[in-house]
Amino acid sequence: MRHFFMFTLLTLALTAPVARPALGQSDPLPSWNDGATKRAIIAFVDKVTKQGSPDFVPPAERIATFDNDGTLWCEQPLYVQIVFAVDRVRTFAATHPEVKDQPLFKAALGGDLKAVLSVSAYDRLQFLATSHAGMTTDEFTAIVNDWLKTAKHPRFKRPYTDLVYQPMLELLAYLRINHFKTFIVSGGGIEFMRPWTDSAYGIPPEQVVGSSIKLKYELRDGQPALFRLAEIDFVDDKAGKPVGIQQAIGRRPIAAFGNSDGDYEMLRWVTSGPGPRFGLIVHHTDATREYAYDRDSNVGRLVKALDEAPERGWVVTDIKNDWNVVFSWEKE
Repeated sequence: MRHFFMFTLLTLALTAPVARPALGQSDPLPSWNDGATKRAIIAFVDKVTKQGSPDFVPPAERIATFDNDGTLWCEQPLYVQIVFAVDRVRTFAATHPEVKDQPLFKAALGGDLKAVLSVSAYDRLQFLATSHAGMTTDEFTAIVNDWLKTAKHPRFKRPYTDLVYQPMLELLAYLRINHFKTFIVSGGGIEFMRPWTDSAYGIPPEQVVGSSIKLKYELRDGQPALFRLAEIDFVDDKAGKPVGIQQAIGRRPIAAFGNSDGDYEMLRWVTSGPGPRFGLIVHHTDATREYAYDRDSNVGRLVKALDEAPERGWVVTDIKNDWNVVFSWEKE
């Protein structure tokens, strides 16, 4: 019955005309081509925000969760946090030569990124935790901010924060105008994301849910500080995402957006709740403007979620056909 409801909802959305903005307002999603995906988004927002509608959702319950890597910004050819970690490990190893013989450190220092990608999200997080243990949270934030000022994407030669998807920025703004609260729910490190998500996406640090390492409160020279430990606290990936949402937000969202099988459990949990629900997968299909990948990729692998999307009523966004702009600077 649930699958039938989702299928019926999506069918109505796809066949309905695109809702037009009120007089004097421009298209809220100009980087999205008119088509089934755009119609589905607007139809969902219209019905949950229309007073008197049987599908009306009170503003306090309008929660939308977004994966970060590959959903809000470019994740190819490597997750940005891995690039950051590898750069930082070189600095760390210079003063901690004992780590050079540890397999993951040895692979990173030797440029064997396939080996780095082959390990679990837990092991990658432990790798980052070890290389930044002992510093305060403020020191780590400063390191992240300094790195982002100079680090550039190997293909586009631009700062990584320039590689946010313009259509997704418009979608975030559109949802917020309609009184949605937007959260990031990512397998990436929460302390890595929080320094820049507000300026990049308009999502403040308290609305970022991610993987974390353990912290310890101590006095340093009589002043209180939080220190990073070389221990994992929580991995916010796959089945961890619904857990992280419940622990950090305390409400089941009504909409979820992802791009890989790492988002499968979040999409299932969100869209299986009662009332109107919306799930969307960003499918990377444009090798010219960005990258084309899914089933065989070591980064952002997408198989199960893509195969089950029709059955579960999830909208699949085809970047090549649905987005007329990928990055804001394309038309410069």
